[in-house]
Amino acid sequence: MMFSRINIEDRLRELRNKRIDESGIMEEVSRIFSENTQKRQEIITTLRQKTAEKENCFDFDLLESARIFHEDDIKNICKVYRLRFLDSHYFKGDFPEEAISEIRHLEKIHETELDSFKIVAPAKLMKLENADDPLLFAPMGNDYYYLIHKWGKDLHPLRRIMMWPFRSMDNLCFVVILLSILITMLAPMHWFTQNPGVGNYIFLFMIVLNGVGGLVLFYGIKMGKNFNGEIWNSKYYNG
Repeated sequence: MMFSRINIEDRLRELRNKRIDESGIMEEVSRIFSENTQKRQEIITTLRQKTAEKENCFDFDLLESARIFHEDDIKNICKVYRLRFLDSHYFKGDFPEEAISEIRHLEKIHETELDSFKIVAPAKLMKLENADDPLLFAPMGNDYYYLIHKWGKDLHPLRRIMMWPFRSMDNLCFVVILLSILITMLAPMHWFTQNPGVGNYIFLFMIVLNGVGGLVLFYGIKMGKNFNGEIWNSKYYNG
């Protein structure tokens, strides 16, 4: 006796039709997709709207320790790389689908609705009142935050060095003095005197120092700039 081969697709369709008919399957899929779209839109609305910060209720046993950060750690990294740590509604970029999916995943496994999201990003990515490598956080309470998703490009490897002068007044003064010394050394002193001495270089250095320091001071005051430690959580652009 010959046995006919089994078409697994047909068997699968038979099993499905026993559970639900052809017309019902389209209604079920349409309803699920509609609910999914609505839920994702609700998450985006939560990310975009301004809300009072509140603690999120996570299931402690499901948390990943590698994704838990204290506010002091976030503050330190913002100071080093001159970043901002602000509510997500200040973020002017688009939230990627992966971030929305990760929020949905966390809400499902922790059986909660996440809120009061925070973003770490450069000031240029924030809609600040007059955001390169964003990190999305949710507050856990007691100044702890849970990292939800990271997207975008990594920071430039030289950003830490470039932002070092803005970490403190001492750093800025050191850079101004160093820059003034370099300009003095490169200056064509023979244009001013045939036999330049130490006194001539000291005099020129004082002039250059006043010029460089004046420009830095003028720029800082005009643009309303401040040091990294003062602006890491400031919502004002001129910070």
